[in-house]
Amino acid sequence: MRVEFSMKRFHSRYNDDKEVREMRRLLNCTTSEMLAANKDELKQAILASEGRTVMTETVVACPPLLGDLTNAELAVSFGSDMILLNGFDCNNPKINGLPETDEPVKLLKKLVGRPVGTNLEPIDENAKMMEKRIEIASGRQATKETFIKAKDLGFDYICLTGNPGTGVSNASIERAIKLAKEYFGGMIIAGKMHSAGVDEPLVDLTSIEKFIDAGADIILMPAVYTVPGLSEQEVAEACKLIKSKGALSLSSIGTSQEGSDESTIREIALVNKRCGVDIQHIGDAGWCGVALPENIMALSIAIRGKRWTYHKMASSINR
Repeated sequence: MRVEFSMKRFHSRYNDDKEVREMRRLLNCTTSEMLAANKDELKQAILASEGRTVMTETVVACPPLLGDLTNAELAVSFGSDMILLNGFDCNNPKINGLPETDEPVKLLKKLVGRPVGTNLEPIDENAKMMEKRIEIASGRQATKETFIKAKDLGFDYICLTGNPGTGVSNASIERAIKLAKEYFGGMIIAGKMHSAGVDEPLVDLTSIEKFIDAGADIILMPAVYTVPGLSEQEVAEACKLIKSKGALSLSSIGTSQEGSDESTIREIALVNKRCGVDIQHIGDAGWCGVALPENIMALSIAIRGKRWTYHKMASSINR
């Protein structure tokens, strides 16, 4: 299947709103520009960066690697452009490493100067499980109530995906996208980093089309080399389809390989850039709920070189 991609088609879908400003590449954006961007402007800035955007996932519930600093602050200091929180409970909003506050998400955004999102998991009670199901708190599940709370808390985006063994399916993700479109209002990422305990295809073009038609802005897929049997050709074909339908693609390292050696991270980064991925995600299974910091930097250097990596690391959040 050949899929044509037109930049004009991308902009025609997402830039109908006359209030959308022309954005610089996310590579060039200052903190004030990033945090002032609406979801369409942020997507435009990511697209313009041509595959050079890094997202780091961090666990909020465990003590952070550096003790009195959040894992998000550590990730940003090593070159991350976007932060994704894992294990965040919308009914009990706490982020370890932050001082006491009633507005943890807004405070975190102020400290890191980057867009911040959270995982919410669309549990499928009828899913065909490959392993024993792991139960999670209602505040971590993708529901009308958590979407409303995520919006009020100040998240820039939500990621509809599943942690290991939670029983998230492609069908439940599609349903959750439609609900999030109605009640969240921010950017929606959707897809699976791994099976989440459910026996079904991880990169399925039919499901991808359904996700985008339902309202997903970014389609998440496992990175090539992170799950068994997923080929470069499959991810490249998916990226072409995603772009043709006006969405962005995200490859995820969600299989604890974020704790591997730097050469493995480089290889994963380069092959997924070759596939056409817009955002490269690195997971939280290094130490204490964050990837090894040197691996975040290795990923960044591999896809955009030392110039832009150091630029991100050095840029003040007060700009």
